[in-house]
Amino acid sequence: MFAAIMKFMRDNNVLPRISDTEKQALEAGTVWIDGQIFSGNPDFAKMLAEPYNKHSAEEQAFLDGPTEDLCRLIDRYQISITRKVPDEVLDNIKQQGFMGLLIPKQYGGKEFSTLAISSIMAKVNPYCPTAGTFVVIPNSLGAAELLKHYGTDEQKNAYLPKLASGEYVPCFGLTELTAGSDAASIKAEGVVFRDEQGETRIRLNFRKRYITLAPAANLISLAFQMHDPDNLLGKGEYPGITVIMLHKGTPGLYNGDHHLPIGLSFYNGPIIGENVIASPEQIIGGPEYAGQGWRMLMEQLAGGRAVSLPAGAIGGMKLIAAATGAYSVIRHQFGIPIGLMEGVQEKIARIAAFTYMFEGSRVYACSALDNGEQPPVISALLKSSSTEYTQKVIIDGMDVFSGSGVMQGPNNILGGGYSSAPVSITVEGANIMTRTLITFGQGATRCHPYALPLVKAVENNDAAEFRKKLLGWLWHTTSNFFRAKVRGLTRGFSAGSPESGPVATYYRRLAWASTRYALLADLALYLIGSKLKAKGSLGGRFADALTYQVLALSALRRFKAEGSRAEDLPLVAYSCEYALAKIQDAFEGIHANFDAPVVGWWLRGPSALFLRLNPLSRGPSDKLIPKVAGSIQLMNEQYKRITDGIAPVDENDPGMGRLMKAFRLHTDVEPIKKKIYKAQRARELPRGMAYDLTDLALSSKVITQSEAALMKDANAAAMAAIEVDVFKPEDYFLDVRS
Repeated sequence: MFAAIMKFMRDNNVLPRISDTEKQALEAGTVWIDGQIFSGNPDFAKMLAEPYNKHSAEEQAFLDGPTEDLCRLIDRYQISITRKVPDEVLDNIKQQGFMGLLIPKQYGGKEFSTLAISSIMAKVNPYCPTAGTFVVIPNSLGAAELLKHYGTDEQKNAYLPKLASGEYVPCFGLTELTAGSDAASIKAEGVVFRDEQGETRIRLNFRKRYITLAPAANLISLAFQMHDPDNLLGKGEYPGITVIMLHKGTPGLYNGDHHLPIGLSFYNGPIIGENVIASPEQIIGGPEYAGQGWRMLMEQLAGGRAVSLPAGAIGGMKLIAAATGAYSVIRHQFGIPIGLMEGVQEKIARIAAFTYMFEGSRVYACSALDNGEQPPVISALLKSSSTEYTQKVIIDGMDVFSGSGVMQGPNNILGGGYSSAPVSITVEGANIMTRTLITFGQGATRCHPYALPLVKAVENNDAAEFRKKLLGWLWHTTSNFFRAKVRGLTRGFSAGSPESGPVATYYRRLAWASTRYALLADLALYLIGSKLKAKGSLGGRFADALTYQVLALSALRRFKAEGSRAEDLPLVAYSCEYALAKIQDAFEGIHANFDAPVVGWWLRGPSALFLRLNPLSRGPSDKLIPKVAGSIQLMNEQYKRITDGIAPVDENDPGMGRLMKAFRLHTDVEPIKKKIYKAQRARELPRGMAYDLTDLALSSKVITQSEAALMKDANAAAMAAIEVDVFKPEDYFLDVRS
């Protein structure tokens, strides 16, 4: 009977068909906490036991020393105008070992943890992406990473020391005119042949674009489709995608031209090759790795997507939080700090909560990578969500800064990041594709406890294994069906919680969400099956539900790891209520658009009604907003924790420097202002802003001479911080002919 069912499923495309490239992607990496969510009954105690690491003493010293020194060396505005990284900055990057953060020490590298590499990127790249790419790209997918894992001993000895020292500046050539998010469809071709001396060679022709560091690189890792018509390498006529290393100056190879990325430009450009001749020994891993390029890329991207782009995005969030929280209290309108106005508080609260939650996800995910996990689904959703939310956060920040945000110049803090935000959303797979194809499309098959094993059983025509997995899957669905009913009726209370106190409700509701998610995923796999790939809108809603479960869990994991601080409870509450409300929205969208006979009618009708009447959350309460906003509106220990890891500033510097000076002085005079407010309530002083009443408060002996001086210094600093740049005509108009 089961053999007949298996044949029917195979012949009628009930299960998704998996191509060779998809199979390599699915088999790359590991299943992490995403598997717990797909189970429908997550073990939160086990998830809380997952590592949440800290930097080693050596790593922290590098972050506090060379990394901050590098940031101080960078003139952000000058680089934004010239688009050029000065030689002294690039020399510092090379000499201090920034290009070899992931390279083993035996080859001259730092061999830092993934968490430390992410933290270095999070500090440098948001501060100045033009210079930051010289740190990010050498420590991302490329020559060093691939050589470290797949290179021959000879290749490692020849290349890794020079990559670590910066003698080799690398780039990775993948994207082409017709191959963007669909990277497997690259047209770059390498034909294997014998030259006149009888030596085996590869003739390459390609046109790559959007390649970061291409204009400055002297070592190019290039992905191409190999064609070996005479099977000279013994891998067949079409071995597949292969990665080869090419040196700048190779005849027929051209790099040096620039694209002009939007916003804060960075070195990016095309690479063109016409009849470039290379040796099979230049293939990363040697000739044995011909055709293994796609597998190599998928294995490294499985975890790599969680590192560089999320680091830059989340580092950017922390910078925005630091600046916007400060600006909201030193800028006054209508006689009060704008940060006390409810509309502004709403935006400040979002910035603070998202920064808290996403930093938790960054540390949690990087700690998993350092613990040996390589979770492709978590990496993909973290990349897409962090870059998307950084764009949301900076829009909120720009709204708060208002006029100061849109006037360009050395004093503008957020404008460059605002205009550059679309860049990270498109890199390493556009977020649209990541959301609609990878997160659930790959997750539903890979992370589900039975889907991929069942597909393999069908492919292998293994009736016994098919029977075992099918029965297991049916029991899994049945269990989650009844579990969903009980958890829905008890609003998750029946699931229990590994933590007591105020956060217990979030674990219970997340368990309830996981059960519903697993059940809906099963129904989609059963009833939509192989058509799921084409259902991008439906898959996107499943991706959203998974993403926000991971983000809420990350906020809870951070809260636990940092000692369950009472002052952070509003941040956790806002993060979790927001995430649960977004999960609720995703569930409602799935129910409303589930296109299947009978079950679809039930989900769209009666089940949807109960879903709306009994929601996971309706979002954060307005009562939370002042408390959450307040977490970044005073330069105290909590503010420093939330914004920890941003680049240092000198208070004499324009922009962030003068803002931090004003914010520090604002914090210092808060006790003095309270004396003035108390006198106002006692009608000893008239109504008005505390700063405007300084002299009167002094003459009335409400404050002392020294306190009055501090008040005046704070007010002067605030006035300086809210000023914008003014340019003389000779500085404003540029001679484009020069």
